[in-house]
Formats: sequence, structure tokens, C-alpha cells
Amino acid sequence: MAVPKVVVVGSANMDLVGLAPRLPRPGETVLGDDFVMTPGGKGANQAIAAARAGGATTFLGAIGSDSFGVTLGSRLAATGVDTTHLRTSYGPSGVAVIMVDRAGENAILVSPGANRTFLGLSDEERACIADADVLLCQQEIPLATVAEALTAARAAGTRTVLNAAPAMELPPGLLEQVDLLVVNETEARAITGGEDASDMAALLALVPRVVLTLSGAGSRYADRDGQDVQVPAFAVEVADTTAAGDAFTGALAVAWAEGRDLLDAVRWANAAGAASVRKIGASNALPDRAEIEALFEG
Repeated sequence: MAVPKVVVVGSANMDLVGLAPRLPRPGETVLGDDFVMTPGGKGANQAIAAARAGGATTFLGAIGSDSFGVTLGSRLAATGVDTTHLRTSYGPSGVAVIMVDRAGENAILVSPGANRTFLGLSDEERACIADADVLLCQQEIPLATVAEALTAARAAGTRTVLNAAPAMELPPGLLEQVDLLVVNETEARAITGGEDASDMAALLALVPRVVLTLSGAGSRYADRDGQDVQVPAFAVEVADTTAAGDAFTGALAVAWAEGRDLLDAVRWANAAGAASVRKIGASNALPDRAEIEALFEG
């Protein structure tokens, strides 16, 4: 079987992670347990997740001219991600400030930095997208660039996956270019404007296929052919949930690019998400293919 080609268009951030007994309330200071600094960003994380899951992965995005940018580019390349077209923008890189409690729950503040400058795709970037089996996008970069990438993929016959995170109102027409939408409950409500995140019919009116991630409860897959299936989570000991969504989405893109049935791909992605929560951090917690297979087959 040929190695599946995945192009990820998205953000790269340096994650500043503080570990504490519990998350602070507004106006409160909590004495922490530890501090970790690690490369992250939804786009970079999902690119690394896809590469570790077995995909030939190219990342399109922007890093800053600061020391964080050097580290971000090096980490992507060291994990096997093709960074040939990674842009460097004068100024700061994106930064995420993350707080994690002892139960593994987190709160995240993102300062986009160089990610804001990622506007307008070059001919070379469009060619990468056209050559891919799957394009994967998120929403930590300008939505104009997300829309441009999705449109380029659709024109070339490349399958498109949108992880609509963080939650926000989307411009008209963007979802028309999406083959598979991946959202959590908050993001689902932001898209439909409804109170019921489990209203898959409302989502399927906008896109042909939807995966709703449900944290510790696993995920749910539905499509316009009538499938609507709850996919249970794998039971593991949780250390940190920060990387779970990105591990899931990157692995899902690879599995679909390999030609797996989407329901089976979601099950495999569930294993990737579960494998990631056993470690502290973001990109360093993303599992390789062997770890995913061990959990999936075990």
C-alpha cells in the first residue's frame, strides 16, 4: 500500500504549560506543580500526529523570526514532517499558555503571532495540496486562508477535512468545501447556532460527513448515507488531555487517506487520542503508529 499523502494547513505555537492541583478561578492565583515548554499549535500538532501515524505529511503555515520559531521548525522537521514550504514571518511566533490540573483537564489561551500573517497561498503551496490524498485544516490561522486551501483542494479532487477549532462563526460558503467535519460539542453549537450539540441532522445539512468528539466518551460518526454510530473510547489512565483532539484528528486524516472505511478510521483515531492522554504535553505526547496499533488491536 502506498504511503498516504496528507497536507496540513494550520498554526504553529510554542506551548507554555503550567501544571497545578486545579485550574484557577477568575482573579485567583494557584501555586503550580511544574512547568513544561513544548512546541505545539493545532496545525503543527496535527501534522506531527499524522506523520507519526504513518502519513507522508507536509505542513503549510508560518513561524516567527524568534527563538520559538527556530524550535518549532526544528521539531516539525525532526518528526518527519516536510517543512519545505514553511514560512518565516518577522516578529513573534504563536504562543499558547496552557493550564492543566491533576485530573488532566485544561484551559488554553492562544496568542496567534506569526499565524496571523499566513495569508494567500503560493503556487507551490497549491501544488502540494493538489498532490495530497487529504487536506486537513483548523481555525487558528486566518479563515480566508482556510477557505482558499479548501477551495484549492476541492478543485484538485483532494479530500478535505476541517477541524473547526477553536469554535467561531464561519463565513458563508466555507463548509461547502468540506468533505469531513470534525468538531467537539462547543464547536458544533457554534456552527449550527443551536443548543443541542448532538443535533447531527443540523450538521449534516451543512456537510456530508461529521465526527463529533466526546472527550472521555469517545466519538460519534454520522453521514448523509444514514450512518450514525457512537464509537466508544479506549480505557487508559489519563495524565493530560491537551493533545487528544490533535492526535485523533491527525490519525483520522491518515486512516482516511489510506482508504479505510470512515467508521473504522474513527475507531483507529480514537485509539490515537487515547494513547496521547497517557503523557504530559502536546507534540511530545502524540503517539506513533505502533502505539496506536497496540491500543487498537489490544
